[in-house]
Amino acid sequence: MSERIETVVLDSEGLSAWIAQDRKFLAMLQVFHDTGADLVIGANAIVEVSHSRTNIPRLNWVLSRLKVEPVTEQAAKAAAELLKGAGLHGHKYAIDATVAELALRQPKPVVLLTSDSDDLAKLCGNQVRIVSL
Repeated sequence: MSERIETVVLDSEGLSAWIAQDRKFLAMLQVFHDTGADLVIGANAIVEVSHSRTNIPRLNWVLSRLKVEPVTEQAAKAAAELLKGAGLHGHKYAIDATVAELALRQPKPVVLLTSDSDDLAKLCGNQVRIVSL
């Protein structure tokens, strides 16, 4: 990686991969960590990854290593504007829009680790580097 990355945003898939200790994901994360990048998620990712089989102690450990951003009214309104601007709507894109909004307001340069690269690229434009998981 030639440029220093300031912020790495994870979506729920990234959070799940970390909880599951996915080797490829952990290796990627180590590279960002070694360069001093901040690791960030939106609070709603916690809801997305939580289910009856979630390893709660592991989830809590991972969360202790991240900056967890709230989804405020202001953030939700900004996310709705992103959806409108991208010509997207509905619940299918709602969480993606909050992830994109979060990524767009972080210190740049920003990398977004996601399993939904197409939709997030539409929402973020060229302001965030999208890395597919």
